[in-house]
Amino acid sequence: MKILFYITPSGNSPVRKFINTLPREVQEDCLLALDRLSRGERLSMPLSKPLFNIATGLHELRFRSSPNIYRVFYYVRSGDAIYIIHAIQKKTQQLPYKDRRVILKRIKEI
Repeated sequence: MKILFYITPSGNSPVRKFINTLPREVQEDCLLALDRLSRGERLSMPLSKPLFNIATGLHELRFRSSPNIYRVFYYVRSGDAIYIIHAIQKKTQQLPYKDRRVILKRIKEI
């Protein structure tokens, strides 16, 4: 399946930019996970978690580089592609409301 990064109307990719700022080992783990997804593998915990409570088809990739925790959110549109739509450094147990709004907005845009 094709992997596509979210692109803003001005042509930027905030997710790709964020991933490029991550520690090298987290970048490598993320790229490996995306490669596995592109080959059709279904990833599960502890690496990937579905977020059906936010949107059907939404998942998060979970990475840790002590003491930091990172999340990369992807949306699977059946028969189409996997869209990498958002990424954050996680600081709280729950997903902040602001990030939830960004994710839902980007899902509507694709």
